[in-house]
Amino acid sequence: MPGAGTDKTKRWRAGPAPVVVLVEPQLGENIGAAARAMANFGLSRLRLVKPRQPWPNDKARIMAAGADRILENAALFDSVEAAIADCSFVLATTARAHDQAKPVIDAAEAAAEMASHVAAGETVALLFGRERNGLENDEVALADRIVTLPVNPAFASLNLAQAIVIVAYEWFKRTSGGSLPFGMPQKSAPAGKQQLLAFFASLERELEKVEFFRPPDKRETMQINLRNIFTRMQPTQQDIQTLHGVIMAIAEGRKGPARGGVLDGDEAEMLRTLLAEHGGGRVPKERGPVRGLARLLRRNPTDAERALWEALVNDRRFAGRGFKRQTPVGQHICDFVSFPLRLVIDIIPPDESVSSAQARAEKQAWLRERGYKVIKLSSREIEADVAAALEGINRAIGQ
Repeated sequence: MPGAGTDKTKRWRAGPAPVVVLVEPQLGENIGAAARAMANFGLSRLRLVKPRQPWPNDKARIMAAGADRILENAALFDSVEAAIADCSFVLATTARAHDQAKPVIDAAEAAAEMASHVAAGETVALLFGRERNGLENDEVALADRIVTLPVNPAFASLNLAQAIVIVAYEWFKRTSGGSLPFGMPQKSAPAGKQQLLAFFASLERELEKVEFFRPPDKRETMQINLRNIFTRMQPTQQDIQTLHGVIMAIAEGRKGPARGGVLDGDEAEMLRTLLAEHGGGRVPKERGPVRGLARLLRRNPTDAERALWEALVNDRRFAGRGFKRQTPVGQHICDFVSFPLRLVIDIIPPDESVSSAQARAEKQAWLRERGYKVIKLSSREIEADVAAALEGINRAIGQ
């Protein structure tokens, strides 16, 4: 399984490339980090001149993070002269001016010059100095070019692996054509003007409902600005479908028209009346239908239920009391219930029929037999003064 950018299922890219020479590296960790930077950008030949710590080095292997083959093939030398003896073109990297009459180039120019020499079959070397003080004057004198970078003059020293990765990046970009390994997937075609215009019409229709385009004399300008926002995005067909779904979800709610249900307040009241006349939604020895019915009722509150619930959840007196809405208790569905308080709030609709009132009385008796306190509130009472309804509930809880 590939890790974060490391995929052992893919072929290791190898080809003619410069040799990296580390002069007297002090820490195994830095050698390992240098090997990792080399592996990132297609450099595989590493030469070490008198490393301070014993070699091979376990800390180097750990820091290499999988670039073990570079460390395993690393060659040891006793001097810089020996390390570059077979090289015809050498570049010395440094952050300090060494006052030597030698061309000074940046990493991109270095990559261009190295590429031509490597293509001619020559061996090219990149010299990197010690972590503490870099290359000495006599070591820089062995090079054909000096490579430096445009850095902060007050803080010009780079970590060894950082310096290598910049030069290696320019080399790899030059020789690989600079193509990126992947791009944004084209999973959907660009949206056509017909689809965009249909989306604009839908969006503007919903905005009209909430009187967004005000004042009227600014309507045309606002429409143009709004359309330009989406046009600048250059949306795909899928983008427009998603945006259309977002607008409809905001406008209609989760399962239908506004406020989250498929029924308006009057229709929700009629649904409850119908259920009450047929036994309050009781289904003997079956829990599934009762729970499904409870979900339907929660998504389609009456105006009174909605008003009481919003007031209840926003009143600190009832915080933590565990109130739930349209929840099964046994085979009955209660408008509001608090299991911790053993309390049920029963909302009585206006003009309740005799059969509905009888079913409600049976439900309340069933609840009281099982230790529940039942608070009866009329929907008209809630809609007229929800604050007074909350006061009544609070008094009942305190009793």
